[in-house]
Amino acid sequence: MPPRARTPRPDTVTLVADDFALTPGVSESILELAGAERLSGTGAMTNRPHWATYAPRLDAVSDGLEVGLHFNLTLGQPLGAMPHLASGGDLPRFGALAGLAFSGKLDGDEIEAEAVRQIRAFADRLGRLPDFIDGHQHVHVLPVVRAALLRAVEAEFGGERPWLRDPFDTPGAILVRGVAAQKALVIAGLATGWRRALGRRGLDHNVGFAGVSPFDPRRDFAADFARFLRAPGPRHLVMCHPGFADAELASLDPVVATRPLEHAFLAGDAFPEALAEAGLALERRRAP
Repeated sequence: MPPRARTPRPDTVTLVADDFALTPGVSESILELAGAERLSGTGAMTNRPHWATYAPRLDAVSDGLEVGLHFNLTLGQPLGAMPHLASGGDLPRFGALAGLAFSGKLDGDEIEAEAVRQIRAFADRLGRLPDFIDGHQHVHVLPVVRAALLRAVEAEFGGERPWLRDPFDTPGAILVRGVAAQKALVIAGLATGWRRALGRRGLDHNVGFAGVSPFDPRRDFAADFARFLRAPGPRHLVMCHPGFADAELASLDPVVATRPLEHAFLAGDAFPEALAEAGLALERRRAP
């Protein structure tokens, strides 16, 4: 029996910072890292009130940086009325959203309309459509949400369509890295079938995914990041969550203490050293 062909090892990695516009502190951190060319891209939460303020500053440092939509259905307020999902005005927490998704109780048309609004809010501020789309807390791969988002993409994008994040990786790769493995396996399970859905529509996506973290400030993030680069997929994507802690962040999000630690690592000398040790360079896709 002939040997199976081996997938060539990649020579680059895509590093995307989530949560741009979540708060001023998070946004300032990402702007600093983007200006220093320490990121491949960042995903923007266009339903957040800070998007209008920070979008022009992000545009000013976006040479070589991909800017995407971080589709949000679990934090703050939607950009339009969502009488089923946000009847009181606020979006639900992830657990409530997932429960509705898996019980078939989400209104797909309502989700699609909000996806369109968030895509248009991106374009209104940057004058172009997102380079990519992913989801805050990976909501984009939930049942009903995924189909609604894909309809929104088909409606809003012409020939130049975005790539979409696939938060799946193989159990073997997840276990080799050994960082928040149980959490990463659950996320990979949520993404079952997502890659096939993208392929049927001719939509591009990453192959290989890491960066799932326990968000424990007692851990050595530099060591964890080195593990994220193990067993890389052929188009390997690592997500990160840098930020400067501020009072607003503490009131909104459970991930607070680890964000400055991630920022310090990515801004320092240990980050390029980790890439070099892994034999990888930082992917920079958007042409200057």
